[in-house]
Amino acid sequence: MKYWWILMITIFCGCEFFQPKENNPEQPIAKVLDNFLYPSDLEGLFPANISEADSSQLAAKYIEDWIKKQLMISRSQQAIDFNEAEIERKVLDYRYALMVHAYEKKYIEKNLNREVSQADIQAYYDTKADNFLLRQNIIKCLYVQVPKSTPNINQFRRNFRAYPDGNTDDLRSYVTQFATKSFLEDTTWIIFDELILGTPLEDLQNNNQFLQRTSYSETSDDDYIYFLKIFDYKISDEISPLEFIRDDIETILINKRKIALKKELEEQIYEEAKTNGLFKVFNH
Repeated sequence: MKYWWILMITIFCGCEFFQPKENNPEQPIAKVLDNFLYPSDLEGLFPANISEADSSQLAAKYIEDWIKKQLMISRSQQAIDFNEAEIERKVLDYRYALMVHAYEKKYIEKNLNREVSQADIQAYYDTKADNFLLRQNIIKCLYVQVPKSTPNINQFRRNFRAYPDGNTDDLRSYVTQFATKSFLEDTTWIIFDELILGTPLEDLQNNNQFLQRTSYSETSDDDYIYFLKIFDYKISDEISPLEFIRDDIETILINKRKIALKKELEEQIYEEAKTNGLFKVFNH
């Protein structure tokens, strides 16, 4: 039976819960005081491809939540002397806000240019760089973690320390075969604290001093050896490099375009209405 949960609610709640409203031919599912919940109220709420058991479970949860909500509303009305007109005004305001938001979203999706040039990003960075202070230390580096039992570790160590000179193909091949964790994008900024998480370097007393004094580090614990070669670093509270925040600036510029389109739509509708005489301000 598709709606076996209706029968269950009938059994547990009693027949009086199923007295329908005079103007509704449906059999109600639940009732709280003078408020009824009908099967049509649940239509379209649940995915069409779920099982009958899952559908029944979701329906039962919805009904329980509906009952609790109606009880809370009833108790609130008893406890507080609400200004019904004010409540209705807020409900209308919210309804209209949802409608306007949906229309603005549709307009923006249709008209938004998401292409952001490098020149736009650079120009914004040049004028707003002071707003982009680093919150954490970042570095450009090579990082490799290998088990202590890994073969030919001395040859790898020589290649690692010699990088970018030396045999880089051998180094990358070795990392592919034996490393349990690595970062070889030596031109990409990475957050230092995230990189060293779970390594002996996590216990550093002064990260800033370490970065200022260190270009090569090799540490170990019972299981692994951790190789780190630092090519560049930036300390927290310094201005962030453009490469590190490029995506953030692109998002900011796109959001500014969205705001401009929203304003454009508002002005366009206003001017059209003004031209067509759709509104009038009365002076008293």
